[in-house]
Amino acid sequence: MDKRNQEHEDKIFAPVIITIWVVGQMLVTALIIFLMAFVFKLPAIVCGIGVVIILALGGVMIKVCLERIKEIRSGEEDDLSQY
Repeated sequence: MDKRNQEHEDKIFAPVIITIWVVGQMLVTALIIFLMAFVFKLPAIVCGIGVVIILALGGVMIKVCLERIKEIRSGEEDDLSQY
């Protein structure tokens, strides 16, 4: 691997770790909300909507991370240069 690719791989590390961490927290939160429906006898529709919203946000987080990885690999590391 040449030096340029190694630099790109180093810059990809942080977004991936942060995405894994945040999505993990979202999954735990979704699980807690799901379990609250049974423990506290909350309406299933309310808990279902909460879980769907959290999972959708997790999906968006993964999509943004993948877009960021594409930007880093293409060499466009500064989004402000577009403006």
